[in-house]
Amino acid sequence: MMRALRQLLAAALLVGAAAAPAWAQEAPRPSAQRWSFDGPFGSFDLAAAQRGFQVYSEVCSLCHSMQYLHYRDLEGIGLTDDQIKAIAAAVTVPQGVDDQGSPKEGPATPASQFRSPFPNEQAARAAQNGALPPDLSLIVNAREGHADYIYAILTGYADPPPSMQMQDGMNYNKMFPGHQIAMPPPLQDGRVTYADGTPATVEQMAHDVVTFLTWAANPEMVQRKQIGWRWVLFFLIMTGLTYAVKRKVWADVH
Repeated sequence: MMRALRQLLAAALLVGAAAAPAWAQEAPRPSAQRWSFDGPFGSFDLAAAQRGFQVYSEVCSLCHSMQYLHYRDLEGIGLTDDQIKAIAAAVTVPQGVDDQGSPKEGPATPASQFRSPFPNEQAARAAQNGALPPDLSLIVNAREGHADYIYAILTGYADPPPSMQMQDGMNYNKMFPGHQIAMPPPLQDGRVTYADGTPATVEQMAHDVVTFLTWAANPEMVQRKQIGWRWVLFFLIMTGLTYAVKRKVWADVH
């Protein structure tokens, strides 16, 4: 009796899965992109990272914080001290309280944390229809699929299928689990103007900002790879020397 019941339940589940619309299934696996930092010898494309910082500054920073970064850290993507000072001075950040105990703000310095778009979580939720925009400092490491996943989300917006009922305030994204995401499409062709003349397509901006976010989450990646290869080379040399000594020591033993 129980065996027959289990078989009936399994058949019902299979029928239900087959009948479910495509949009109700789990989001597809993001396609692998070509990244300069991939592989054991990969490194960051600093020009792309600088363009990505521009995309973050002009687009993403309107909603998303990067609280674990300081402006001085931008030296890691090749910006000069003067450029960093100018970038920091262009924004205002909290600077404690004045003599009357009221909060005050002033120009940031290279030592300042990246400016947050909202003073607290409650203000962020109130401005985003109840959704809390995640901090982007470590977002690449925090999501399965890492850089490929973030790129897929940024480029995955589309019109929903006619049969799909969208919730109020939600946007269709073919790469997001459930396909309904609170974040509106952040990128449109020409949203920023790159100083180096690179065409600012959605795909290009997504690739650049993901490069920047990957650097932000892993600023020591290149140094780690270099240290790793030095150790590999060291162990290879030591293995060769050890083998040579062994052959020499045991050469007369038969």
